[in-house]
Amino acid sequence: MNTAISAQGSTFSVSGTTGAAKNITGLALGNPTIVTSAAHGFSNGDVVTFAALAGNTALNGVTAVIKNVTANTYAVDVDTTGGAAYTNGGTATPVQWVPINNLLNFKGFDGQANEIDTTNMSSVAKEFLLGIQDFGHFTFDVNKDFTDAGQVACDAAKRAGTQKSFKLVVPGGKSATFSGYVKNSPLDGSVDAVLKVTGVSIRITGDVVYA
Repeated sequence: MNTAISAQGSTFSVSGTTGAAKNITGLALGNPTIVTSAAHGFSNGDVVTFAALAGNTALNGVTAVIKNVTANTYAVDVDTTGGAAYTNGGTATPVQWVPINNLLNFKGFDGQANEIDTTNMSSVAKEFLLGIQDFGHFTFDVNKDFTDAGQVACDAAKRAGTQKSFKLVVPGGKSATFSGYVKNSPLDGSVDAVLKVTGVSIRITGDVVYA
């Protein structure tokens, strides 16, 4: 049976301002932690920052990617197992996503862990351990639009050297959320063709969260 997924309809967004804080009414402790927030309106892969939770304060000040979304709950990969019981209050303030329009193609997560040489005098062959994961780069091409808010945000982040969050959503609602730095945005033009920005490269820092 063919289970291939069409890439058509994929979207890619960059973080903008913060949205309205959503009230929290419950925590189910564990790993992941399940947050109750009536009609929160979040989607898998969204990024939120927690504050003002009472009882269990482990999430206060934490910025996390949410997953396993239902109408009134969602999960975050924060281990609260064995912590104090939640009592009341708390908010989650979301990142607002700015779509990067005119997306043509993308490629990413091309990094690999370092090889750590552990060979010693008693070794009979080279021995290695793997270092921590490196997710490498995420690259994409767009038809250039000098007024598109997402493209403008990427250019501004490149100029300022600012770390941003990014969210890729593919058909079926699966998402990949990550942080990174925009390293370049080369503009291409030719006869009988539209302006394009090809090979925009984002250096990923930290983990990629799939939801």
